[in-house]
Amino acid sequence: MPRSYRRRPISEINVVPYIDVMLVLLVIFMITAPLLTQGVKVDLPQAAAEPIPRTEAEPLVITVDSHGDYYMNYGEDRDEPLEPRTLVVKVSALLRHRPGLPVLVRGDRSVSYGDIVVLMSLLQGAGVPSVGLMTEPGLSG
Repeated sequence: MPRSYRRRPISEINVVPYIDVMLVLLVIFMITAPLLTQGVKVDLPQAAAEPIPRTEAEPLVITVDSHGDYYMNYGEDRDEPLEPRTLVVKVSALLRHRPGLPVLVRGDRSVSYGDIVVLMSLLQGAGVPSVGLMTEPGLSG
C-alpha cells in the first residue's frame, strides 16, 4: 500500500513581483527628477546688501530674464513667460488673497534699468505697496 505523504506548505516569500515594482518606480523617479528642477536662468547683479530678514510667508518673486520676459514663482506655470496684463491680474488677485505678502523682483544683469522700472510700475498698478530687489552677494564697498 503506497504511503501518502502530506505536502508541506511553502513558507518562502516570492520577491520577484516586488523587484519588478521597485524597478518600475526607479525608472519613473529617474525620468521625473530632472523635470522637478526646472527654473528660469537669471544672472543676478552683485551688490553689497544686507539679507532680507526671513518671514513665515514665502515671498512672491517676479523674475525678468535676459529677454525681458516676466515669470512668477507662484502657480502651476512657473516656467511659462507671462504677458504684462496677465502678470498684473495674477499679482493683484494674489495680494487680495494674501495681503502683506512680500514681493521681490529678480532681474537679470543684462536687462535694462527701464525694463525693471516698467515692471515696478506694473506691480504698483497691481496694488503692491513695496518691492524688494534681489541681488547676488558680493562687491563690497
